[in-house]
Amino acid sequence: MDLTSNSFGMPTMLSVLVFLAVGTLAFAVMVGMRAREAVRRRAAGVRVDDEESGGRRSLRYSGLRAAQKLVDYTAKHYSSADTKDAKVLRQRLVRAGIYDSRAPAVFFLARVVCAVTFGFAAFFVLPMLGFNGKGTFWVMVLCGALAGYLGPSIYLDKLIKKKRLEHQSGFPDFMDLLVVCADAGLSMEASLDRVARELGDSYPSLSANIHMANLEIRAGRTMTESLEHLGDRLGLEEARSFSTLIQQSDELGSSIGDALRVYSEDMRHKRLSRAEEKAYALPAKLTVPMMVCIFPTLFVVILLPVIVRMVTGNW
Repeated sequence: MDLTSNSFGMPTMLSVLVFLAVGTLAFAVMVGMRAREAVRRRAAGVRVDDEESGGRRSLRYSGLRAAQKLVDYTAKHYSSADTKDAKVLRQRLVRAGIYDSRAPAVFFLARVVCAVTFGFAAFFVLPMLGFNGKGTFWVMVLCGALAGYLGPSIYLDKLIKKKRLEHQSGFPDFMDLLVVCADAGLSMEASLDRVARELGDSYPSLSANIHMANLEIRAGRTMTESLEHLGDRLGLEEARSFSTLIQQSDELGSSIGDALRVYSEDMRHKRLSRAEEKAYALPAKLTVPMMVCIFPTLFVVILLPVIVRMVTGNW
């Protein structure tokens, strides 16, 4: 009985000591920041009203200011970084519909915070659940920290998949409206602007990306470059093929309206093919639920009377 209480008391005492150390460190940092802010105000000679001064000296204001400085510092570091990983991260954030320049810094901080939070949560919760073995305990803590580190990336992948499905569903409609605008005599820039406004309610993300491509054209970029950037932001092979189509039509001098009409028809056929593919795959996907849920019930209904008669002997 004593051995069990001692083995349970040591992790609990260690957890309490770690919690007190972290809390003391956080309180010391907050007090230091408040003192530094007060000294800076006195040196600058800033006159602040009593109500505003009380708000700025609050612990909440200090915490928000510290978080803002941390995000700005991390954003400055990531904005200067030009590595392959940083480019891939920016591209993933853009495809997920996050266009803020500080998004990479926030993503990195979210990874760190989630990893530390999940690790500490596993450290405090596992002893309460009876995981007292040293090897198993630290492996579970490490798995919790790893899950917290990978959590933001998994969430970002889900956002990218959701946006990709929206773009893939709305791209045939975009092509149809573009053909209508081209037949009406509008230029390519005016057609993109009009289509972006029309798709705003149905496909907001696709509309925002088309509007950004139109802004790039107004800023001085060529049509081909703007459409290539549109394809990179959408992450669709159809958008990249559309950019190549416009470039070839411009270089060869062919009719853009005819090329858009043919490509729009191809997009409709692709959407119909995807729908037929999902419909044909449905029977195969229903096989497992039928075998697990329906067939056992049928067997019970059919064989249960026979089993009852065999047991009772009433034939």
